[in-house]
Amino acid sequence: MTSSPVLTQHPTTLRTTLPNGITVIAIENPVADIVSSRIFIGAGQLCETEQTAGLFDLLTAVIVKGTASRTAMDIAEAVESIGANFGADVASDYSLLSLKTVSADFETVLAIAVEVLREPSFPDHEIELERRLILQGLKSMKEQPFGMAYNYFREALYAGHPYGLSQAQTEQCVAKLTKADLQQAHRQYFRPDNIVITIVGRISPSLAVKLVDQYLGDWSVPDEPLPQVSFSPIRVAAQRIVTPQETNQAFIVLGHLADEVTGPHYAALKLMSTYLGNGLSSRLFVELREKQGLAYDVSAFYPTRRGPSQFVAYIGTAPQNLSVALAGLQAEVARLKDMPLTEEALQVSKNKILGQYALGKQTNGQIAQTYGWYEVLGLGMAFDEDFQRAIAAVTLEDVQAAAQHCFVEQTVSILGPAEAIAALTPS
Repeated sequence: MTSSPVLTQHPTTLRTTLPNGITVIAIENPVADIVSSRIFIGAGQLCETEQTAGLFDLLTAVIVKGTASRTAMDIAEAVESIGANFGADVASDYSLLSLKTVSADFETVLAIAVEVLREPSFPDHEIELERRLILQGLKSMKEQPFGMAYNYFREALYAGHPYGLSQAQTEQCVAKLTKADLQQAHRQYFRPDNIVITIVGRISPSLAVKLVDQYLGDWSVPDEPLPQVSFSPIRVAAQRIVTPQETNQAFIVLGHLADEVTGPHYAALKLMSTYLGNGLSSRLFVELREKQGLAYDVSAFYPTRRGPSQFVAYIGTAPQNLSVALAGLQAEVARLKDMPLTEEALQVSKNKILGQYALGKQTNGQIAQTYGWYEVLGLGMAFDEDFQRAIAAVTLEDVQAAAQHCFVEQTVSILGPAEAIAALTPS
């Protein structure tokens, strides 16, 4: 009988920092002949202001559309001719270049990514094209009632903070941003001491690091210091924003300012969001949709953020049920302050979040994303294990303490038909 080959379940990992400050995380995973890589830049929407809202959306859209030696078509043809994937994106706390290819072509695609990273040309016609596309996307969002309700919530909660820059501000700024603005942002933030690169797949870690050093090791750190993000403290106050709009559903988004990823209540808040809003067995789904029939859609979320985060619960309901749905949603959030979870509910939430966390690190791309994200947030690779231990260690008392600390001043955004909103009890 011929035995099957045994593949290691513990990939070889190497983390190093080049002399110019680039952090490289290389993980060998030989199961498939694929290499995925992420190039994180430690600058995203958190670095924007009222005068530059949307800057990194436009920058990341245009950065892949030309270099000093390649046009947008040159880049597309070079990548697509070998069946690879390559693109850019932006998030709240970082910008990102992503690539995926078969192992033999990794160096080829890495070389293209390095050109894009270091020598973008920001062609005028590509800027205008991407500007129009972004503005069209912002306008189309106004036709999505839930998105509008959430945006009004976010803008109110984070007033004066980059996380709260309004859609109107973004539209105004994107319409006026120039090539010089993109070049300046690139010069300020796209620099070796602000870069994390993860490489995962069928490639030895030593070779992966060698290639990064070969293509990026000569990139010098600018004399100017890296710009520091600073902003005024967020004013925490109870708020209700109501938006009359003729829609088939009414939408309620309510929430609170919550801990950043390094905050003391982070793990407990993650468990609470899982308990309230994760899946068909979650508290909000069972109580408000299954038992009371109030919800078309209901859930909760608590995103991981470098800066202050948000704990959000939301519901889409029939306009005639708006008052009852609001009271029910508020009651379910408030009860976490007053009534401890059961041991069973806490353990189910732990199993759910840890199981989904493990499933979220199955592919090379997911692994590259996870470790690079932790690194660019300043948490380090150890956060992978720290997070799982922290979740496992959360107690019933921890959950209630986090709820009592966080769920104080509530921001509520309500969008729906004028008649339904007029019938609400004043806040």
